[in-house]
Amino acid sequence: MTEKKLTLQLDFRSGLPIYTQIVNQIQSQLANGILAPGDQLPTVRALASELRVNFNTVARAYRILDEARIISTQQGRGTYITEIPPPEVSEKLRNESLAALTNRFISEAFRLGFSEREISQMVRDSLKSWKEANVKENEK
Repeated sequence: MTEKKLTLQLDFRSGLPIYTQIVNQIQSQLANGILAPGDQLPTVRALASELRVNFNTVARAYRILDEARIISTQQGRGTYITEIPPPEVSEKLRNESLAALTNRFISEAFRLGFSEREISQMVRDSLKSWKEANVKENEK
């Protein structure tokens, strides 16, 4: 089990807290098979230094992941991806990620001056287009 090189893309202007972005991206990499149970993550200090963020930001992200039983930090050994978390934990984190994305989108849309009606219509239109594109893709 070697230490995995995490590739995290942080958006400092998004309005989504950095620790949430770290949690979401580690969870996503686990879900997509980039990270696997048993993989070792960088130390809090190493990741904070690499990302150029405060140590406490990474510590908070790791604490959230630890509480969700996605990672386990073993004193003197390191931080590891645990076995796949129980479905209720995965679902809770999934819902939190969707809520954070939705919040960010709505906040940015309002900041740009769009009305609630315009935002709702754009979401409906985008969902419809996405569904149509996926139906066509699945027919291939």
